[in-house]
Amino acid sequence: MSRGLWFVAGAGAGVYAMIRGRRAAEALTVDGLRDRVGAAVVGARMFRDEVAQGKAEAETDLRQRTGLGPHGAHELGVAASSTNQRGRSTHEVDPLHQDKEGTS
Repeated sequence: MSRGLWFVAGAGAGVYAMIRGRRAAEALTVDGLRDRVGAAVVGARMFRDEVAQGKAEAETDLRQRTGLGPHGAHELGVAASSTNQRGRSTHEVDPLHQDKEGTS
């Protein structure tokens, strides 16, 4: 029983080492290195796209929380510009807007 067990263990270790050696040799060929570099580029591109998507989602969420519109203006507290009788520009500030009068 002991000899058979050691024979199977040795054969299994030999097959494992042969497979690992073949994979290592294939990885170090020109085609293998090209595949690895290509996979790294694809991985970096996917990571960049995921980060950009997360950034866009976070920005949208923050804009909704803070009440900012798509271009940075307050949705509820925007100062409305108009002209008075003399043709000068005046600012009417929404009462909900917290800044000083005349600023936006």
